[in-house]
Amino acid sequence: FQELRRSTSWRHPSNPRVGARPARQFVGLGDETITLTGLQAPEFMGDRKALDRLRDMADRGNAYALVNGAGENFGAWVIENLTETRTVLMDNGAPRRIEFELQLAAVDDERAEPSGGVDPWPTDDGWEWWL
Repeated sequence: FQELRRSTSWRHPSNPRVGARPARQFVGLGDETITLTGLQAPEFMGDRKALDRLRDMADRGNAYALVNGAGENFGAWVIENLTETRTVLMDNGAPRRIEFELQLAAVDDERAEPSGGVDPWPTDDGWEWWL
């Protein structure tokens, strides 16, 4: 991915008061989301099937641990949305450029897939699960 955008909210419901501003009370964390945007050029970098594997992960409905390349653990996340745009199409319809946006939502850590999101039964060549 080329960009990581993270948004965190906190809940402060309000009660109206006569002659004063509404009273607010902190009741806990709200939603937390991460949006990853990126680019694949299948002829040079990226795997054309990587986005399909992300769709398969989302189809399962599981939460997965999110860890960046520096080892920073972001906790457990579910995949909410994946959008891809294929451009610079060759005569057979294969794209030379794929832009994508992946939207994730934080969940409680105990919902995370125990395997960390790695398929314990890799496909025939042994590397299909690797993103």
